[in-house]
This record gives sequence, structure tokens and C-alpha cells, in this order.
Amino acid sequence: MNFDSATAEITWKLILLCGLSLSVGWGIRGNFGHEFGAAIPGALAAMAMVLVIGRPDWLRRIHYFAMFGALGWSFGGSMSYMQVVAYTHSGHPPTALYGFANLFVIGFLWAAIGGAGTALPALLSYENLTLFFVPVIAIFIAWALQTIVVDVFFRVRPMRRQESPLYWYDTDWLAALMATVSTLIVVGLRGQFDIATSLILHLSIGWFVAFLLLVNLLKLRMTPPRGDNWSGCVGMVGGVLVFCWRHQLGGIAFATLATGFLGGIAFSSGQMLKLLNIRTGLRTNWHSVMEQTQGLFFGFGLAITFSLLSTRAPQVTVIRNLHPWTGVFAVSFVLVLLTYLNYRKATTTWIEQVGQLPEKPFGLPVAGWFVPSKGWIGWFELIYISIGVAVVWLLTVHLRQPLALIPTSWVGKGQWLYLIFLWWVVVFNFERALVGFSPQRLVTEGVIMLNAVICTVLVALTARSIPVPEAISQVALPYAGWVGKTVIIGLIAMAVTTLTFWGVTHAIYGTSHAPDAGLHIRFGPNATATKEKPKSGQAHP
Repeated sequence: MNFDSATAEITWKLILLCGLSLSVGWGIRGNFGHEFGAAIPGALAAMAMVLVIGRPDWLRRIHYFAMFGALGWSFGGSMSYMQVVAYTHSGHPPTALYGFANLFVIGFLWAAIGGAGTALPALLSYENLTLFFVPVIAIFIAWALQTIVVDVFFRVRPMRRQESPLYWYDTDWLAALMATVSTLIVVGLRGQFDIATSLILHLSIGWFVAFLLLVNLLKLRMTPPRGDNWSGCVGMVGGVLVFCWRHQLGGIAFATLATGFLGGIAFSSGQMLKLLNIRTGLRTNWHSVMEQTQGLFFGFGLAITFSLLSTRAPQVTVIRNLHPWTGVFAVSFVLVLLTYLNYRKATTTWIEQVGQLPEKPFGLPVAGWFVPSKGWIGWFELIYISIGVAVVWLLTVHLRQPLALIPTSWVGKGQWLYLIFLWWVVVFNFERALVGFSPQRLVTEGVIMLNAVICTVLVALTARSIPVPEAISQVALPYAGWVGKTVIIGLIAMAVTTLTFWGVTHAIYGTSHAPDAGLHIRFGPNATATKEKPKSGQAHP
């Protein structure tokens, strides 16, 4: 099978719903930021893709797709990229070229890990997929303990984080270390390595190998003095590919590379369109337009990749009544934990901008974030704990005695999960912005709301369940040809788009600094980049 024979499965409905879903999530991610925010579009797009492709074996795993899609796309949120965006505005030709090249790299890394995470439910057996839950929970516990310990013993103001003794090129090295240690503890308890602990260790060890080699040994800094988590993401992508090679999982390798290269095009294209829009002279929130456009293109790439994958991935055997708690955990992770970790950030905005709202109504903080410095548990946590108990309780009851509220078909269940999560995140995003709303917010919240309405209609009309074609083998088929073509085409695309976008930007702006970004120059006598560690007492750039 080649690319040409598989393209018939790529429909405009799949492209549009997946693109708009990731665009909605990406716009919301821009308001909440970092890894937690980046998980939102990953969950939405994964569910959208499954609902439109309609493979029954994938539909039965839609809650797993949502969870692993969210986890995969979350890691890219650790990378700093705003200075790279500013490089393309600089008017300094070498800096602008460097900026577009690194936008492609960042987009590749972000989408590649996202594609790998989304591919796990599509290609792993039920037994292997459920092996991930214990080590993932162990890592979550380790990260929660890390947050508490850092809050108690190493707490510094975020804008002066360089004053912390844990500061190491402003990276998440401690989180990577905790993931490694907690996974090794699981290995010890299980008495052996398995496919889940193997992948996680490939990711975490790969993170350290690339960080130590690229940043500490070779002194490569993408956007000094900003953080160098990009190097860790390089290691994670390398870890995924080594893992796929060792375990003969060519489908995951293909999904990683294809989604990655299409993501590189998406990320740099969004910035190119932003620069073209600025040139029109119209004034609006072009940064938000860029983010939502990048999300749209990311979604196109995910849709294309998994449409191709759906024509080759062997049918996954369904095993009932085996570890049913993992389904409850996956749904609860998406609807409760993921929304809480993002929604709680709105409380800070409310306290800052709503004069009538004290920090501790009736003696309890508005939100305690489960850390001592904020009061552990506030009103917000009490509400979310009740929501979490209700969700887990109802799902557990449903396992024993199906509830009439929950559809019997997997298409219906998937639609419910998608729509509840979609409107939950859209509403809390709007609630955060509402207290400081301005006309420019219409470009963000207004467009997000409109796209969510379109997504609602599309998911209601296009979700389907269709038989897996008999031509799809019950055993894994080789992907070497697909992987090889993807690498060649992807590298050519990187070179062509980078040079084209750089040339177009130079043609319309010359050596003038383009508006809507600070002046950052990477090279030459006027360079603003510095590899020196930010000084104590000063705000971190």
C-alpha cells in the first residue's frame, strides 16, 4: 500500500472537524499556557478524528484516545517559542531565517510527540494499553509530591525563578527525573520491564540524553536566556523512534514523523500568515489569529496522518471486563483532572480583576491549588472534588448497571464525551476572559465560540461507525516504506517552507522590524540574545 491508494479515506468532514477542534483547543491553550493548556487540543482533536473515521475498534477506545492524545500533545507546552516568533519580525535576515527554521522544528517536536501519544490506542493491544495506567498514575503522584516539596522548600517568585537552586537552563529536568524514578519503582514492583514502562523510560532517558548533549555539552541554545526544554523534546522524539525500532512498531513511528512534519509546516505557516495580516495595516489581536490558525493546520495534519493510518492499522481485538477501572480513569482524567488543572488559573484572574472578590471568602481561599502556600484546599477545590466524586460514582455505577443517561452505542458515548469536554473548556475559557473583556477579545473568545458551534454541528452529523475493511490485515504490516517517504518529503518541506517564508517576509518588510512583536536579534553585533544566566533580583526574560 502506498500513500496514493489510501488518500480516498481523507474526507473534508474529517479535515474540517479535526482542524477546528484543534483550533478551538489551541486558542484556549494560548490563554492558559504550558503543558496543561496544550493537553486540551490534544484530547479534542483525538476524539474528533475517531468519531469521523468511524472504525468500531477505535470508537470503543475513544476515551483512551482522548487521554493519550492529551498527554502526547501536552509535552510540547514546555517549549518556549515567543522569542522565536519575534525573530521572524526582526528585519535582520539571518535572524529571520533562523526564526522560521526553528518554528518548523518546534512545530515538528510538538506535533510528533502528540501524534505518538494519539497513536497508542490505535495500534496497541488492550493488554499493552492498560499496562500504561499504573506507571502514569505513579508519575502523576510523583509530580504532585514534587510540586508540594518545591512549594515548601524551594518556592520563588515565577518571574525570578533563576534564584532557585533547582534552576537548570530553565528546564523541566526535575519532572523528567521524577518520571524516571517513579517508573523504575513500578518496574521493581512488577518484577520486569514491559511495553509501557519501556516507552516511558525511552522518553524520560531520551529527554536527559538530548538535554545533556545539546545544551550542556554542545552549548546549543535556541532562544537564550529562555528555557531549553526544546532539547528535551528532541530527546523524547528520539526516544519514541528508538522504542518503535526496538519493538517493531512502525505504525507509531509513522504517526510520530508524519504528524511531526505536518506540524512543522503548520506552526511556521501560522506565523507567516500573521506577518501577511499585519502588513494589511488592520489592527486586531493577530497573535490569537496566529495561534488559532496554527491549531487549525495542526488538526489538518493529524487528520491526514490518522486517515492514512486507519487504512493499514490492524483491527484491535476487543476484550471486555478486563481492567474496567481504566476506562473510568480515562474519562475522569479528561473531564475532571484536565479541566481542573486549567480552570483553576481563572481564579487568579478573578481575584485580580473583580474588586468584590476577596482572596479568602469566609476564611477559605478562592483556590488552594493543593499546595501549602495557597492554602491547600479552597472553594474551587471543594467544588471540583464534588464534581470528581460525582463523575467517578456515576461511571462506576454504569459499569454494573448501565445508566439511561449514557448512550448504548459507542458513537453516542463518543459524541457525549466530546461535546461535554468541548463546551466545558469553552465556557471556562470565556469565564476567565469575561472579567476583563475588551473588543479585541472577540477575535479569541468570539471565534472560539463560533468554531465550537460548528464543531457541535459537525460531530452530530458526521460521527459514524463503519466496518473495518476486510483488506486490513489482522497482523501488523510493514511501515518502512511509509516512514522513509515521510522523512524525505518532510525534510524537503522543511527546507522549502523555511526558505519561502523567509523570502516572502524579506520581500514585504525588507530590513524593517515588523510590528506586533518585540525586537529580538539572534546574531551579529546588535544581538539581544545572551547565554548568561539571568541575574538574581531581576525579572526573568
